[in-house]
Amino acid sequence: MGKRLMWILWPSFIVGGIAEMVFFTLIDPQELYLFGQPVHWSPTAIYSVGFFMFWGIAAASSAFTCFLQRTASDINRPG
Repeated sequence: MGKRLMWILWPSFIVGGIAEMVFFTLIDPQELYLFGQPVHWSPTAIYSVGFFMFWGIAAASSAFTCFLQRTASDINRPG
């Protein structure tokens, strides 16, 4: 379980960091809008929330990949 968790979290951490760098290179955090309203958070808060959102999306993708890699014997194992 721990090994599989690292297969999910470590690559998604790297992808989340890269996605944040690319996104915030192109978008100024002070010009973000959420549901038509400007976001009035500090830049540090916006960077933090953005990173965790990107990390979460990448972790969901990695977890789904691990889920799809299970063999028939893993799925049909009794107990």
